[in-house]
Amino acid sequence: MWPETELTRRLCIRYPIIQAGMAGGPASPKLAAAVSEAGGLGTLGAGYWPAEQLREAVRSVRRLTGRPFAVNLFVPGPYEVSVERISRVQARMRSYRRGLGLPEAIVPDQFAPSFEEQMEVVLEERVPVFSFTFGALSEYWLKALKERDIVVIGTATTVREALALEQSGVDMVVAQSGEAGGHRGTFLGRFEDALIGGMALIPAMADAVRIPVIAAGGIMDGRGIAAAMMLGAEGVQLGTSFLTCEESGAHELHQQAVLSADEESTVITRAFSGKPARGIRNRFIVEMADEEVPDYPVQNALTKDIRQAAGQQGVPEFMSMWAGQGTRLSRQLSAGLLVRTLVEETEDAVRRMTSRIGADRNQ
Repeated sequence: MWPETELTRRLCIRYPIIQAGMAGGPASPKLAAAVSEAGGLGTLGAGYWPAEQLREAVRSVRRLTGRPFAVNLFVPGPYEVSVERISRVQARMRSYRRGLGLPEAIVPDQFAPSFEEQMEVVLEERVPVFSFTFGALSEYWLKALKERDIVVIGTATTVREALALEQSGVDMVVAQSGEAGGHRGTFLGRFEDALIGGMALIPAMADAVRIPVIAAGGIMDGRGIAAAMMLGAEGVQLGTSFLTCEESGAHELHQQAVLSADEESTVITRAFSGKPARGIRNRFIVEMADEEVPDYPVQNALTKDIRQAAGQQGVPEFMSMWAGQGTRLSRQLSAGLLVRTLVEETEDAVRRMTSRIGADRNQ
């Protein structure tokens, strides 16, 4: 019964509310610690961080809170390095670089930080909770995590993926619905076939697996939390809602774009990273829509200087501003106040529903 669930007991947290591990800056140590201090589970979005940056972030969180927190990483998958595609997309983006005063692009030697080195930090620092997306962990890493009593959470966009993750040995699974912002976690089949709404995905997944299901995608307030729990979720994961918190590491322009956006403002694009992701529509996304960009993480590395320069110069049209479909419900609060507000709203939603059911029965 709310707020105690199998998830809160296993994670040793007060409320079944998880702050998503938004990579690229938003899910900073300050935000993660504030959410954990408030009784939820804060998460470091460490997908793009090299090992030593991750280690320092973990230690920063521990300096700010003694409560459980999580680290989220991207599981690497196979990708093609096509010289032809790289050359073509570099030529296409040349005008954007010139407009931002950037030099001609240089293809980096390394497209993403070493996952193995990141994982070694997770193990060495004995992070309380580890979550991941983009696939399934190898037996080697799962065994190493379990030996250190680290709770493991996978990400699934379909029931088929959830069953595969459960069989692999994860402790919990995030049900990432089609409304979710950021990168799609699909790893079995086409992402277009896995844009399943939460109303359909959550109960189907909860019925199919024995491990706790965590609902994610479009949940912005207590009504959404109560609905997800009624559908069978043991907890919820919110990203966009926390992105506009005072402690968020998201760029100010990103936060303002989310606060002024509505349910029609987002689109799924490969333009920035090479992997499908939901974000706020801008010039770069629109103009690159017909381009066959290189695979992730190649394209992500190729656009890095553009995104960074755009942020530094205050040009949102060339920034990757990930967000879910619930942006209309965004608000700007401290993380602690947001968690408390979410709890109060959830309890109010449950009371109102109980009252309605009781009134109907008495008629």
